[in-house]
Amino acid sequence: MMHVHGFGLSGRYLLPTAERLADDFHTLVPDLPGFGRSGRSARALDVPDLAEAAMRFLDDRGIERVTLVGNSMGCPVICEFAHHYPDRIDRAVLVSPAGGLYNQPFRRAMGQIGRDGTREPPRLVRVVTPDYLRFGVPSTLRMFRALTRYPSLERLLALHIPTLAVLGDRDPLMPGPERVQEVASQTDNHVLIARIEGAAHAINFSHSGELAHMIRLFMADRPIVDDPDSPGQARLYEIHRGSLHPQARSD
Repeated sequence: MMHVHGFGLSGRYLLPTAERLADDFHTLVPDLPGFGRSGRSARALDVPDLAEAAMRFLDDRGIERVTLVGNSMGCPVICEFAHHYPDRIDRAVLVSPAGGLYNQPFRRAMGQIGRDGTREPPRLVRVVTPDYLRFGVPSTLRMFRALTRYPSLERLLALHIPTLAVLGDRDPLMPGPERVQEVASQTDNHVLIARIEGAAHAINFSHSGELAHMIRLFMADRPIVDDPDSPGQARLYEIHRGSLHPQARSD
């Protein structure tokens, strides 16, 4: 299971969820080229380039097949990976998938990110600020342009593997559940969409226990239900199960 980070960030903020899953899955959390502590590429990379880099990372470690867990920008990277390397991916988990029309133009996206910052745990600032500063404004603008050109929704609905999309009900970068369900229901697909009440955008950091529980249920084809070991925490529930997605086992 490999975790794929979001826009301008390293994999550090994904560690809370990844560490909770490490006893169940062989877990990898890389920094893609140009992000975090990875070296910069000689040219600006777009979404297909990042998907290729993820594939090379797996090749270097002799890993043939993988489940990919992404957040924000990491979700389009996963969709591109699945599109070009379908024999290398078993399942996909897309947490707060971003980069579509709802996040355009750039000014709107920056406003959404600003609102999200007030809804995330304060301790997240200490984790992501060094990453954002290192990534820099020019790289931010180039990466945003690359995301706006990427057919995120088309790729998502065309996935041919079991896919879990996780949304937070306080995430300003995502449309409401009614719109999400409406779009997802327009075609047969393999997508299961679930929601975490109380979560904003960086769910992998802020709600790692709930997300890890949800991923375990998804991997076992079980219904998405609350974690009995986390009473009083955010409520988990399904809002869409694609007609081609495996049906939930009750045993």
